[in-house]
Amino acid sequence: MELRQLQYFVAVAEEQSFTRAAAQVHVAQPGVSAQIRRLERELGQELLDRSGRAVRLTEVGAAVLPYARAALAAVEGARLAVGELTGLLRGHVAFGMVTSHGVDLPAVLAAFHDDHPAVEITLTEGNSDELADGIRTGRYDAAIISLGRNTPPGLDLQVITEQRIVAAVGHDHELAVHTSISLDTLRERPLISLPRGTGLRAHLDDACAAAGFAPKIAFEASDPSVLAQLAMRGLGVAILPEEFVAARADRLRAVAFHRPRLRGRLVLAWRSGGPAGPAGRALVDRTRRILDSSS
Repeated sequence: MELRQLQYFVAVAEEQSFTRAAAQVHVAQPGVSAQIRRLERELGQELLDRSGRAVRLTEVGAAVLPYARAALAAVEGARLAVGELTGLLRGHVAFGMVTSHGVDLPAVLAAFHDDHPAVEITLTEGNSDELADGIRTGRYDAAIISLGRNTPPGLDLQVITEQRIVAAVGHDHELAVHTSISLDTLRERPLISLPRGTGLRAHLDDACAAAGFAPKIAFEASDPSVLAQLAMRGLGVAILPEEFVAARADRLRAVAFHRPRLRGRLVLAWRSGGPAGPAGRALVDRTRRILDSSS
């Protein structure tokens, strides 16, 4: 029985897919399948049910899974103990980010890599809800996410920026003559917004619900620049951070909300109490120091 066989088995059990598991462990899918077959032959039982669209654990597989995880955790713990004693940090850190933000993340990760070259770093893009959930479950050590007024449970935060959320319209739009409007002005208007799962969209939905209506979303896109392009073409009112609109003032007009005022936050988030491993804790500490020095 080899550690890589246990690693591949745990990955398939978590992903419920040989293809996704292979991507997670950076091995070709046939290699993952072959190693798990060898593990099953050694144990004399099938660990995975491959008959459905998703790969499922058999009864034996479910019994073996906690032992496989414990074995991998023990090996990682031994490596970390040696690293801490020798002063060389090892392991893996996973960082997440939303699509659009103003943080020079490559510089942050490069500085961390210079200090800790033996730590493997991965970076994943996602929406704020996905990233927050991934932090709570340990999939990510930290992430840059967008939030409204509410803080998701189980997370600690450092605010990077806080800014107004505005209605963005083309210069020839009828709302362009206003400097501010009430949210109720948008009650029946076609809106252009980020999709559900993003902090900005959650803030918009909550504010509209409090005002007694559901937003009429005509267009959704995960890239704010696409929202801006749609608004420039007169296809609706885009809901965007004020700074993003200000950078496109030649073609977009930012109209503030005075009732209620909408504000969003871009934050660095990590699990309450800190990431589980020393490498994750070191990454969070380093990122926080860099953000503090640049503020």
